[in-house]
Amino acid sequence: MVQGAAKMRSARIDATDWRILHELQADGRITNIELARKVGISAPPCLRRVRALKEAGIIKGLAAILNDKALGFDVTAFAMIRLHSQAEADLIAFEERARASPIVRDCYMLSGEIDFLLKCVAPDLSAFQDFIIHELTAAPNVANVKTSLVIRASKHAEGVPVELAGGNAKARPLERART
Repeated sequence: MVQGAAKMRSARIDATDWRILHELQADGRITNIELARKVGISAPPCLRRVRALKEAGIIKGLAAILNDKALGFDVTAFAMIRLHSQAEADLIAFEERARASPIVRDCYMLSGEIDFLLKCVAPDLSAFQDFIIHELTAAPNVANVKTSLVIRASKHAEGVPVELAGGNAKARPLERART
């Protein structure tokens, strides 16, 4: 483990790595040969770079993006949660509750009036209402729940805006990603 940490500290992310990240984020199913061609290097060093990015925790994984409506998940909503207590143990307990719910797809702890923002996906309004009433508002330490239904998604971009860093990317140290 110590050797791996030292390796990560000495590794650098350069413009080629940023191009690799951009291409993989756009199409995680791209072959190594096609990826290498698009970023302008040969296949063996491209594969080594991808492996190094995975080992450093920069690439957490690759996943299929599913069409929620085609699969019968017609409701996407956001729930804004305010807790009675923001003690660390209470925050952790709420996060564990959110992680355990399949309806909760994203959970963010916020600063300000709202303690947590949850992105929820449900098959229908009734399932979402049941979740709000029986799981969220009934949860210990929950003071208030406000919800907003998504009418239309105008933009959805997975990942990070690598194009903001990749165009003029200087070599930067790779740091282990927090999970």
